[in-house]
Amino acid sequence: MVRNNRAMTIRPHRIGVLALDGVVGLDLGTPAQVFGAARTPDRLPLYTVDTCTPGGRPVRSSAGFRVLPDHGLDLLATVDTVVVPGLHGGPPMTDGTIDPAVAGALRDARHRGVRIMSICTGAFALAAAGLLDGQRATTHWAHADRFRRLYPQVALDPDVLFIDSGRVLTSAGVAAGIDLCLHVVRSDHGSEVANRAARRCVVPPWRDGGQAQYIERPVPRTPASGIAATREWARQRLHEPVALRELAAHARMSVRTFTRHFRSETGLSPAQWLLQQRTDHARLLLETTDLAIDQVARRAGFSTTAALRQHLNTRIGVSPSAYRRTFRRTPAAGPSGVESGGLRLVAEHP
Repeated sequence: MVRNNRAMTIRPHRIGVLALDGVVGLDLGTPAQVFGAARTPDRLPLYTVDTCTPGGRPVRSSAGFRVLPDHGLDLLATVDTVVVPGLHGGPPMTDGTIDPAVAGALRDARHRGVRIMSICTGAFALAAAGLLDGQRATTHWAHADRFRRLYPQVALDPDVLFIDSGRVLTSAGVAAGIDLCLHVVRSDHGSEVANRAARRCVVPPWRDGGQAQYIERPVPRTPASGIAATREWARQRLHEPVALRELAAHARMSVRTFTRHFRSETGLSPAQWLLQQRTDHARLLLETTDLAIDQVARRAGFSTTAALRQHLNTRIGVSPSAYRRTFRRTPAAGPSGVESGGLRLVAEHP
């Protein structure tokens, strides 16, 4: 009875998605998909997601369908978080202006202390409304030059996946919106809930906000180079010292050729990649086990606890103990469904 009474008092966090003309289809669906997958152990939703447009009117997406929302801008006066998906074209991206009604609704939400997020080029709308002035923000790397021309008052950083500035958060393009939504779930409810939501959505549970966007790198002409198999071989041996010559021997290459292929495929040197994998594995162990910190360090392949502490602090700015306290603060969530997001999609053509 205690559990049932406690469950009955839970009020899901309300999210309003603001779709503007030219909205990007994937960005539009991301909040409902990710936040809808976040549930309590009793499978109760932790978020509700609804969609609105200016005047509650249909808007065209960039993918050949129209969005028929259930709400107008008045929705933004009732929610706890506002999400602005990316858009293709329109005044925020062409001349740096935005519908005054939209700007007013966004500014009113910020003044009430509502959390405001943008996905991809949704940052153009936030900047046009004046919400990013003097702040650090990001957007899709391909639109960085245009963004800087239109909004020089914003400290744009196009080399990261997302930026959390407190009450205003921005993400890079496309899949980085998933990373940002999972980051918010993780910040709100802990690692286990976020990990279960990610598993439900069949996406990686964590990519650092500070991780570089995948900006055009040449694709190797010979995908059957053996590097992928060697990377997997190394992943299975993170707890062991793995020398560069061993990696090259496994791939049946010289050290020089292997290093060149490795950097071409991953953008990292073998040593940098191994360190990244070991740090990620240590984070997983901190999140999901009760192992002592020194045991986590050994299992992840760090020679000492001090080495783990140094690299984790360099990577995400916290100690192993602080990371564990932050991301193990709630129990695991169960499987979930997905909220509708309060919208209907209508094909542009039969």
